[in-house]
Amino acid sequence: MTRNLSLFAGVGVLFLLTGIFQSWNLSLQILNIGVLSAIMALGVNMQWGYAGLFSTGIMGSVALGGLAVVIVSSKPVPEGWAAGGPRLLLALAFGVAVLAAAVFAYRRMQPGRARGWLVAAILVLGFFAYRALFDPAAEAIEAFSPATAGNIGGFGLPSLLSWPVGALFAGLAAWAIGKTALGLRSDYLAIATLGIAEIVLAVMKNEDWLARGVKNIIDLPRPWPVPYEVDLQQSASFLAFAQDIGMNPIQASTIMVKLLYLLIFTVVLLAVIFLSERALNSPWGRMMRAIRDNEVAASAMGKDVTKRHLQIFIIGSAVVGMAGAMLTSMEGQLTPGAYTPLRFTFLIWVMVIVGGSGNNWGAVLGGLLLGWLWLIVENAGPVFMGYVTMPLPAGALKAHLIDAAPHLRLVTLGAVLLLVLRFSPKGLIPEK
Repeated sequence: MTRNLSLFAGVGVLFLLTGIFQSWNLSLQILNIGVLSAIMALGVNMQWGYAGLFSTGIMGSVALGGLAVVIVSSKPVPEGWAAGGPRLLLALAFGVAVLAAAVFAYRRMQPGRARGWLVAAILVLGFFAYRALFDPAAEAIEAFSPATAGNIGGFGLPSLLSWPVGALFAGLAAWAIGKTALGLRSDYLAIATLGIAEIVLAVMKNEDWLARGVKNIIDLPRPWPVPYEVDLQQSASFLAFAQDIGMNPIQASTIMVKLLYLLIFTVVLLAVIFLSERALNSPWGRMMRAIRDNEVAASAMGKDVTKRHLQIFIIGSAVVGMAGAMLTSMEGQLTPGAYTPLRFTFLIWVMVIVGGSGNNWGAVLGGLLLGWLWLIVENAGPVFMGYVTMPLPAGALKAHLIDAAPHLRLVTLGAVLLLVLRFSPKGLIPEK
């Protein structure tokens, strides 16, 4: 316990030093990202640490969480909806009905050539009929003011409501993926989930009617009770408070906003940790770890391994999706191009490995530590490289080193991972 507290205290010192030597705004920004990364790491730890599921589709769950914020809380576009919204819903409902009919025919008919031909005919004919309904509706929606809208918009509801909806979206996607991919071997499961995450991202980028694609959605509302900095700067009571503490009102307002975000995110993080610890130490958690350690023995004891794998896969993805919605709410915009496997899949995996897979507190520590490292090196790397290259004469080598400074975080991340795997193979806080 003393060692674990020392590790968390050490991470806290890193954030304090960042505030002292750089800025408190930067320190709080990195801390907020670190807390969100810790929540994502907890979701991945549930899948890998509890059940041994190696999923590389984390990016897809994060993106679906961001999409939930757009659908729930962005401003409605009545003209776009009127242009093709009802027909679009009809097309989507028809597509679901075609899939249901294909599944029904496959299950009801006896195996053979007739079943194969019938299912293929339902899918092919249904696809062309679906496109005949869907394409005109999507084109009509996207034709309305494409520079500023071109989509159906959202419901305009409070941003906080989008967080559980983000978890729901990611959970439903995980159910669909799990029903088809969880029977695969672990390496095939990793490939399948990575491919499906890329499909999710491709849909978000190319279907402008949904969330404007690569044109992005901006000006998303903030969650309650976080105000806008401009509103704080126009408040007489806040201006008096900033004057009393001797701080510039602009700086004070940005710090206040980040502190409120930190408060909300910390409450969510503590709630997820509490529920995760209760689940891990319950008979259900012991059963999940037994399945992870020996599926054959657990199956012989009467446990439905596939069902339990699907269950934990959905829960872990839902947690990641909720964190993705929280991230989009904080940023105030949805940028599909920002979702990359390096940042939202493999970095989260490194957090779990470095912190200690199978241990919830280890996942949190890894999220905070690697979240700090990932962003601080991005900001401090060019400054550090400037000092290193100062003695060098102007030329191609110096210019190349300065241009390569942003990539220092990749080198640093790899070095930290190698050091932890060498000296603490089970992570900084190993599983008990």
